[in-house]
Amino acid sequence: MKGTYKAVEVSAPGNLRVVERSIPDPGPGQVRIGVEACGICHTDAATVTGVYPGLKLPRVPGHEVVGRIEAMGSGVSRWKVGQRVGVGLIAGEDGVCEPCRRGDTVNCQNPVTSGVSVDGGYAEVMIAEARGIASIPDELSSAEAAPLLCAGITTYNALRNAGLRGGDLVAVQGIGGLGHLGVQFARHMGFRTVAVGRGPEKEKLARNLGAHVYIDSAVEDAAAVLQRMGGARAILTTATSGDAMGPLVSGLSVRGKLIVVGVPQDSIQLNAFPLVFGARSIYGSLTGTPIDNEDTLAFSVLENIRPMIETFPLEQAADAYARMMQGKARFRVVLVTRDGVA
Repeated sequence: MKGTYKAVEVSAPGNLRVVERSIPDPGPGQVRIGVEACGICHTDAATVTGVYPGLKLPRVPGHEVVGRIEAMGSGVSRWKVGQRVGVGLIAGEDGVCEPCRRGDTVNCQNPVTSGVSVDGGYAEVMIAEARGIASIPDELSSAEAAPLLCAGITTYNALRNAGLRGGDLVAVQGIGGLGHLGVQFARHMGFRTVAVGRGPEKEKLARNLGAHVYIDSAVEDAAAVLQRMGGARAILTTATSGDAMGPLVSGLSVRGKLIVVGVPQDSIQLNAFPLVFGARSIYGSLTGTPIDNEDTLAFSVLENIRPMIETFPLEQAADAYARMMQGKARFRVVLVTRDGVA
């Protein structure tokens, strides 16, 4: 076995480069993963541009990581060498901050954050906290599983934790990297699913993904259409446009919820009237725990939900990242380091 591995690091803001590093040994409570696939997520931009708070460069991005355990540090007992596992964005917690003490580890104030506080999965090898990994089902290829560890869990958890009931009207705004999974989850959870996109060309895709109704927001007032349907119990906003999110509040039913999972660069402008008169609400939802990731993967296998992906070799990470940022990907880009994992 050679003593080095390839990684793609951010050496300076905006600069992704391929480097060779010495293979590290895992410390106590850690595992070393031979990476097979790593999804490229829009959140990676905060690492690549160097704006993530507290980020120190150089740093290897990537938080949709799937691979096999190559070595284990002391104190690791639950996992086995050779087992296929995944790592998401929140890959460990401090256990002592107030959210952690209240059992809310996803909102840890000092988390282990893949690709931010520790090196992520744009590499052939990654060190991960054993407490932060999830088991990958045999039914999913590594390239299929990778986006489910961020885009998947984000939309799945947001919907399943929203207090909804089967048959509720649920809208998904945006049919992209997050939204194309959100539509599938909403349909298979038993909701009356509405997809909100821009342009008539997305209607066929939306219906193929499971949407009962498609609203073209370029020609229709999406909120008005939803109100004519009785109002949405929940609207999952995935497209990164604050300007498009705010008006959707008026499309909610009484006590309906606008759930923000896509993070826009611009502000979300809100009219307080529909919030107050109808007790509507707006809130954000952030990924989940490692066991939530296992739930997401299991549900995806159960209902045959899969991300639509494009794969690139690790060495082409800069081009693959640029394709994602330019909005050309359909719909998730995955870096692969080994043949046969796609």
